[in-house]
Amino acid sequence: MNPISRYMRWLHTRWPAGHVEKLPLINPDGSTAVPGLYVVGDITGVPLLKFSSDTGARAVQTIVADAGFAKRDKDVSRDGKKVLDLVVVGAGVSGVAAAIEARKNDLSFELLEASEPFSTVVNFPKGKPIFTYPTDMTPAGELQFGESTSIKEGLVDALHGYLKKYDIQPRQIRAERITRKGGLLEVVIPDGENLLAHRVVVGIGRSGNFRKLGVPGEELGKVSNRLHDPKDYCGKKILIVGGGDTAMETAIALGACGSHVTVSYRKPEFSRPKPENVEKLRMLADDPMAEDAVVEEPSSERITTAAGAFMNDHRKPGSVTLLMASKVKEIHEDQVVVTDADGVDQRIENDAVFTMIGREAPLDFFRRSGVPIRGEWRVSSYVSFALFFVFCVFLYHWKSSAGFDLKGIFKDYHWFPFNIAGPDNPANLIGTLALSMQKPSFWYSLAYCLCIVIFGIKRIKRRRTPYVKLQTLTLMSIQCVPLFLLPYILLPWMGHNGLFNDGVSKSFADALFPLTQWDNHEREYWRSVGFILAWPLMFWNVFTYQPIWAWLVIGSLQTFVLIPLIVWRWGKGAYCGWICSCGALAETMGDAHRHKMPHGPKWNRLNMLGQVFLWIITALLVLRVVSWITPGSTPGGWATAAYNLIFEGKDANGSPIGGLMRYFNYVWSVDLLWAGVFGVAFYFWFSGRVWCRFACPLAALMHIYARFSQFRILSDKKKCISCNVCTSVCHQGIDVMNFANKGLPMEDPQCVRCSACVQSCPTGVLSFGRINRNTGEVLGIDTLGASPVRMAELTVNGKTVGT
Repeated sequence: MNPISRYMRWLHTRWPAGHVEKLPLINPDGSTAVPGLYVVGDITGVPLLKFSSDTGARAVQTIVADAGFAKRDKDVSRDGKKVLDLVVVGAGVSGVAAAIEARKNDLSFELLEASEPFSTVVNFPKGKPIFTYPTDMTPAGELQFGESTSIKEGLVDALHGYLKKYDIQPRQIRAERITRKGGLLEVVIPDGENLLAHRVVVGIGRSGNFRKLGVPGEELGKVSNRLHDPKDYCGKKILIVGGGDTAMETAIALGACGSHVTVSYRKPEFSRPKPENVEKLRMLADDPMAEDAVVEEPSSERITTAAGAFMNDHRKPGSVTLLMASKVKEIHEDQVVVTDADGVDQRIENDAVFTMIGREAPLDFFRRSGVPIRGEWRVSSYVSFALFFVFCVFLYHWKSSAGFDLKGIFKDYHWFPFNIAGPDNPANLIGTLALSMQKPSFWYSLAYCLCIVIFGIKRIKRRRTPYVKLQTLTLMSIQCVPLFLLPYILLPWMGHNGLFNDGVSKSFADALFPLTQWDNHEREYWRSVGFILAWPLMFWNVFTYQPIWAWLVIGSLQTFVLIPLIVWRWGKGAYCGWICSCGALAETMGDAHRHKMPHGPKWNRLNMLGQVFLWIITALLVLRVVSWITPGSTPGGWATAAYNLIFEGKDANGSPIGGLMRYFNYVWSVDLLWAGVFGVAFYFWFSGRVWCRFACPLAALMHIYARFSQFRILSDKKKCISCNVCTSVCHQGIDVMNFANKGLPMEDPQCVRCSACVQSCPTGVLSFGRINRNTGEVLGIDTLGASPVRMAELTVNGKTVGT
């Protein structure tokens, strides 16, 4: 492995990079873009029993309360078929809760199920503990959960008891899609008679319809079609049935975690999986600890989980045996019977069986039914993105003179804001404000502040935790006071009133805000943003023709002393998530769009773009220092020429070169294009952290610092249900779930402490804390409340019930 690959692996690519599951676009009441079609259950976002039951019952309550539904013709028939009031597709928890509510309201209905009732629950491992979170929640409807449902077997018995109690008999039949037909909904049945209904409730779940082996013993609790945590099976004997990518990746993940795996495939050769998966499986069969034989990017976020170097000491040697051209004949509690290629039955000792032989993904059902999928672009998405992108190109060129000098055109023609008249007396606040209002940057900063405040208030209301409230108020305060009021109003007002004319105050101003003829306030007060924004994010205070020593000292202390200490103690997010203005906009205006950040190994590699920008700006610093140390000499001349060319596209004398160099320079391509245009234009389509994650050079530097940090996101493994909510809301693209479901501290340096994963976890698995990097000992857990579930667990009905 070459040095660059080793560096990338050390910094980023060693961490898991799972994908986020796409879900149908559903309104809060379960309704969809298809009139009369409702979606309920875990596919709405949170795979918890209470939520599933609640959504199913509430959907039917909404239907019954609908005035249009109340006016329906109850006796209508079409083509000789009676039109039902309701069809429920999917006999899981949500579907049965909906059916019970339909029975209570005396509706005519059918409950359809493609495989067996409660198939997802039935496929849980034997004896699996069942978490009925949130603790203080009582679902709507009759389907409730008590102490008897705390174990899988008790839950299954209780759920079947509800079917018997309310005399509900699901029809085992597969629905292919839902279509609108003459004001009604038609449930299309491929091998049967279609059903017509006034309303349809779909509760098919995230898992979809899994294929069955059709052999004795398949109903045993040790048989599953989904792998949550391979580490749970360390040292156990596992049979995997299948020859596709999911089967391969399951075998690799289990083998890499110390399981003794047998793969049974009905054909003599693997033909369907990706060649690299077959290669890794054979590599693992030859060497159980092969470093490269790990799953980096699972094909399905619902079936396998990543395993690799990030597991550290948790990775143990296992074994892999391939049984080609074989077929499973019987499954018993302690063994399986497999017929080999010669037709001989082999009895293999066994602890668990994973049947990875395919499924029909639920999203295909919704696509066929005309329900939009969240995150999938339509024509309107492309048009709106293009228009907003053009607006951002205009905005940042209006604000800056880099590249195409739109700002200069506005100034020459006295267009806004250059048409604002100068004040008679700049010494009063109104006069000072009038001078600042002549600058595009003033209006940009004002809009920036308003966005952070307005969307910050919305964020506080949306995420009701003490952590979010304090963090958001801090970000709002820093943006509005030191980053806006100080450079545009307070400091200029003090200067116009003579406070910087003599004495110590003059020395202070001369050291930090030099006199200038280019600024209408006569001093460079804009440099005060350097008190908050450190180098290399704020590079203008460092890259001056002559050194401004005060800023060099301040910048050096910030970048190389204070920030490393902060990152070491609290993680990179202590700056990115609590101080930085870029982070402030991302956490407020970008909060509702954080789930749009792309995930996966390819995107993790793009993180290295920030390292490239960091190397470039570090090279510029070296050139700038050389030009300071050797003025007038040949090395100094070369350094100045190279610096001017790379930094602003200018020659050695500081004159613009023009042509392509107007754009191929650091100021335009990085500071204006990436930090400005891309950073903001992508907010509503790719999350608000595009600049922060992929390109910010200060963040890139802090990624290096963060590799030595004590900060971690800690997880309570026994409570993790592998729902992937934590990963889906991470706008840094971190695969949080793959740490949580293994009980490993999350140490990906990308984390910005936004708390979205902690706040969104439906079972309260996650918490912020610190560890001893040498021993792994937990040094402390944050006391500022960030998890609503944990906060509710502390007090339910005024009583302390847990921590």
